[in-house]
Amino acid sequence: MPIYRIAVGTPGEASHPDALRAALAEFFSTLIFVFAGEGSGMAFNKLTDNGSTTPSGLVAASLAHAFGLFVAVSVGANISGGHVNPAVTFGAFVGGNITLLRGILYWIAQLLGSVVACLLLKFATGGLVTSAFSLSSGVSAWNALVFEIVMTFGLVYTVYATAVDPKKGNIGVVAPIAIGFIVGANILAGGAFDGASMNPAVSFGPAVVSWTWTNHWVYWVGPLVGAAVAALVYDNIFIGDYTHEQLPTTDY
Repeated sequence: MPIYRIAVGTPGEASHPDALRAALAEFFSTLIFVFAGEGSGMAFNKLTDNGSTTPSGLVAASLAHAFGLFVAVSVGANISGGHVNPAVTFGAFVGGNITLLRGILYWIAQLLGSVVACLLLKFATGGLVTSAFSLSSGVSAWNALVFEIVMTFGLVYTVYATAVDPKKGNIGVVAPIAIGFIVGANILAGGAFDGASMNPAVSFGPAVVSWTWTNHWVYWVGPLVGAAVAALVYDNIFIGDYTHEQLPTTDY
């Protein structure tokens, strides 16, 4: 990977109005997504008196996350790029499409958005538990790590193909729905094993509010590794040196 594409950013970027507006957009987008996704799980638990997960429950979770992410990406796309996910932001950084300083702002906003969404859910539901992500019986941390790497690879590869690639043309119009679809599909594939997070922020909020950290590292390491691999593969093979869209630098 050409190292010159990675940019740290300038000190003024952290306080630049555009960067702050973008971070605020990430906060609200992540809040919207986590409220819908986590809320659907809490609603299922209430309807079933905390019964075991059923195939219909998995489909409901898949649809809630797909629809929620479609909306969250759409409303943030023109302001921040609609990352809604620290792994997507990390993948964008690895490919040289966002600076480190702006990426840190996004991470802070995304994590805060998730925590606030879970606090709102806990209050609105009268104190119901915001369940943290966990591994199913018979699934080891290493099994789950592979799941998270592969699923997040698919997610970030989709982001690059539909939203980042400067050759995307009109396909960029369907980027939010394509991103929502791949997350929904991956939940159907991995939800029964490890919850199918693909997003450290989605895992972080419920973990903070419920204060449950068992195997939480899986939901950071897996998505970040998968995102980095997807960024390196797509950027180096399909974008390359000659078509790479350079970071804007005139504002900073």
